[in-house]
Amino acid sequence: MAEFSTVRRTAAGVRTAQIDEGLRAHMNKVYGLMSIAMVVTGAVAWGVGTTPALFSLLRDPVTLSPNILGWVVMFAPLIMVFALGGMINRLSEAGAQFMFYAFSAVMGLSMSWIFQAFTGISIAQTFFVTAIAFAGLSLYGYTTKKDISGWGSFLIMGVIGLIVASIVNIFLASPAIHFAVSVLGVLIFAGLTAYDTQRIKVQYLEMVGAGAQDWLGKAAIMGALSLYLDFINMFMFLLQFLGNRE
Repeated sequence: MAEFSTVRRTAAGVRTAQIDEGLRAHMNKVYGLMSIAMVVTGAVAWGVGTTPALFSLLRDPVTLSPNILGWVVMFAPLIMVFALGGMINRLSEAGAQFMFYAFSAVMGLSMSWIFQAFTGISIAQTFFVTAIAFAGLSLYGYTTKKDISGWGSFLIMGVIGLIVASIVNIFLASPAIHFAVSVLGVLIFAGLTAYDTQRIKVQYLEMVGAGAQDWLGKAAIMGALSLYLDFINMFMFLLQFLGNRE
């Protein structure tokens, strides 16, 4: 009996070690996909934003107001996010990954205006601050023993509110609404960074427990998309406070 108990504990320990190793590999893949998408976004945004001929195709170089194509590019990422979420089950892993990178390129187009509106140094500084904050928040979400899944519904409602308020303020151009949206945006996406990290971790454990390893590749892509959006949005809202205007 003692020998059986020892074998059982050993088997359980091996199983736990395998899960832990698999989880680390999964999270590394998530962060790797996210990092590549960030590079694509940054390269496209910088390339277009610092090339007058390309930038003028999207916005007025003086007022930075978007033209028709600029408006299309502005809302295209939102449409692509919903499209990827709806099509993920029908796409191959390679197809989903390609669509994710295509989305990150379009996001770069929509963000290119920041290189005309803010100094390069302030953009780099804001990115650095965002990276530090993101790393700390994501680490908290990964390591905390506290169940923060209850944050989800409130944070998603907050995101919807931000989208509505931002669209309304396009027409109102209210500085007070702009400031409130920026403050709430930083707080909401900071919370989502921790929440999404824990959700990705829990989702992996559930899939492994259910024997659904075939879906882990797509799950990593969708996890990378979630964290990518958290980072980009937190960066853009922080830029409103930390960015120095040209």
